This record gives sequence, structure tokens and C-alpha cells, in this order.
Amino acid sequence: MSEFERTAGGAIFMDGKRLRDETVARLAEEITELGSPEICLATVLVGDDRPSRLYVNSKHKKAQESGMISRHVGLDATASQAQVEDAVGALADDESVHGILVQLPLPSGLDEEAVLDLVPADKDVDGLTERSMGRLVRGKPGHAPATPSGVMALLDRYGVETSGKRAVVLGRSTLVGLPQVLLLGRKGVDTTPTLAHSRTQDLVDVCSQADIIVAAVGVAHIITADHVKPGAAVIDVGISRTADGIVGDVDFETVQAVAGAITPMPGGTGPMTIASLLQNTFNAANLQGVF
Repeated sequence: MSEFERTAGGAIFMDGKRLRDETVARLAEEITELGSPEICLATVLVGDDRPSRLYVNSKHKKAQESGMISRHVGLDATASQAQVEDAVGALADDESVHGILVQLPLPSGLDEEAVLDLVPADKDVDGLTERSMGRLVRGKPGHAPATPSGVMALLDRYGVETSGKRAVVLGRSTLVGLPQVLLLGRKGVDTTPTLAHSRTQDLVDVCSQADIIVAAVGVAHIITADHVKPGAAVIDVGISRTADGIVGDVDFETVQAVAGAITPMPGGTGPMTIASLLQNTFNAANLQGVF
């Protein structure tokens, strides 16, 4: 992309939907060139939470567009721990399944960690297990969590320089914040990352020194123009549901007038989570010797 779309304030508009669709098209081409091997992504959904169901459906749709096979296991919200574990264990043992995604959160009363522990690291395409996190820390082949990987893809696609730059990650979850710091600090990316959180003092001062901000706390519009160094790249991962609809951690309208690049919410990191999940599934099939 030689010329990027820009916001009204002049910031580069980091379009996750566009990059997701580019990723799906590229994977479809690569799979065709490999002779269309059967690459299978399996999802497990317990209960009928509407947002989770819609999200799982979108994953299957994009998987099929990329030339992959998708399989879904749906369980009632009343499913027991043993029933959920049996379902995940069966997928783990099935050699025709290359990637497994357990849609979280599970209904109250179920032990998520015990379920995730059943997912083999090579099939953990959401990068959520302790084995996957260990591989990420140790730099071994494996799958990084999908959302942080999507952030990295956006930075790369939209030409955001990382080497020698300062980055602030706001949020310390194992799903986004902690792996995001690891990805930003790894050799070849070479930012100097700072992890900020609810106890961080002088957050405006900390953020305003950063060249890259990744906001992932789920507090509506916590990042304002005051937090942003002119020209910085601002990535919004947080989601809050308000009376006005879904909003992010970033006050888009004020920040886009200061930032050098910015993601929308929705339409930024969410689509890229799906793109990264599919890329991880493709890589998983490779790790498992499919091609």
C-alpha cells in the first residue's frame, strides 16, 4: 500500500478489516499453491452467548474463505466440566484437526485452565495455554496469542517503525498485555516496551513519551489526546459496551488529530484477531507436517 487512507486529522487509518481480508486472500492463494491440503480449525463454544456465537461464526466464515475446513462443537450452557473436557480432548486426539479454539469465557462454574490444559501447544492457535506462553518467552516455535499478533501485523502493514522506539502497553492480561510486551520487545522488532496498568502513576506522562501505545484495559476512552505524543501510533484493543454502542479505550476523535497512525474501534484489532487465528492455524498445520 503506497498511499494510506488517513483520518480527518491526518493520522494513518490502520484498517483491520482491510488487512484481515488481505490475509485471508493470501492464505487462500498459498493453500491452493500447496495443492489444497485439508487444514482444519475446530472451535468449541459452551452456551449460547450471542456475541461469542457471532464471533465464532465469523471465524468459521473467514476460515472457509481462506480454503480451510472448519469444525464446530457446541455444548449447552449446562454442560459439565467432564463433558467440556471430553469434547476438547477428542479434538486434541484427532489428527485431522490442526487448530483448536475454545471460545472464552466459559460459563460460571467451569474451570477454564483445566480445559485449556488439554489443548496441545501445536494446536493452540489462540496461544492461550501456559505451554504456548512458555514457548513465546523462550523463543521456540509456537503460536503467539491472536490479538497481540494482529497488533504486530498492523504495525508492519502500515509502516510503523519499531526499532529503537518506545512503546507503552496499557493492560497486563495474559490474553493481550503480557504477550504484547514480549512481541514488541523481541529481537527484530526492538522496541523498548513499558507495561502500564491501574496502579501506574502519572499515566499521561508515561504514555506521552511513547512512540507506540497499545491500549487494552476495557475502560472507555481512557486514552485521550493528552496521553499521545504527536505522531505516535495508537492501537485500540479495549472494548466497552455503552449506550452509544461499542467504544474503545481510545477517544478516537481527539486522538486522531494528534496521532501519526490509529486504529478504529470497532474495525481495527478485532478483525485482525481472526486474521492471526487463521495464520496460526496455517502455521499449526505446517508444524504438524501437513505440508
